[in-house]
Amino acid sequence: QVQLVESGGGLVHSGGSLRLSCVASGSISSINAMGWYRQAPGKQRELVAVIISGGNTNYVDSVKGRFTISRDNAKNTEYLQMNSLKPEDTAVYYCYARVRTDKYSTFSNYWGQGTQVTVSS
Repeated sequence: QVQLVESGGGLVHSGGSLRLSCVASGSISSINAMGWYRQAPGKQRELVAVIISGGNTNYVDSVKGRFTISRDNAKNTEYLQMNSLKPEDTAVYYCYARVRTDKYSTFSNYWGQGTQVTVSS
């Protein structure tokens, strides 16, 4: 089994910064990709940022230039540095990881429980 635990959410004023962390633990052979999704009230969950094992990153247009995703492979940890936050960034942020539990298995997606980010205007 694989567990993902997020931390770092909270309340911040518009223009402020937050840093989210997500640690993956359990039966992990390798991690292909890690990323962050978010879901605001009444909206569908959207992909915010993703980082693959080679280090390439991709972002949704609305956060480009403001958010930075990174990962520490040795610690099975990913981070999302969020700067210049806006009220429209308010959402529950979920981390995910595409994990293989042993060298014979296929990759599967695992999710964290979510952390609330609230940006006040």
